[in-house]
Amino acid sequence: MNIQQETPLRYTLHIDNLQYALEDVSIMNSPTPVNSATTRGGVYFSDKFAYKIKGVIKDLSVVPLLSKKMLGPNTNFDEIKITTKTVLSGKTKNLSLFANLTNSIQNPSQIELNMILINLKSD
Repeated sequence: MNIQQETPLRYTLHIDNLQYALEDVSIMNSPTPVNSATTRGGVYFSDKFAYKIKGVIKDLSVVPLLSKKMLGPNTNFDEIKITTKTVLSGKTKNLSLFANLTNSIQNPSQIELNMILINLKSD
């Protein structure tokens, strides 16, 4: 699916029935640090390339909710849902992206999230 917009898409991150505006979103296909497709740490599957999502949330009330979403020390982590709308062939489509949070960088005014896309659904 190739999506090109004249105006930027608006993204919403959903955690525990709460919604947060996800800004400055970029989605890129980039290499992962594995030589072949593998299950990493017996926890999740990783291919040689993955779609990585980066975005910023300016509402820091999300910070306490992120710990159970983070890969790493948790073996039972939850996926994160991100929604947006786009126009394809003249029709508005709702898109839902599902991702695993790989890391976050926080400063006093925002938190930057780095995620790996695991699923994409459209209506």
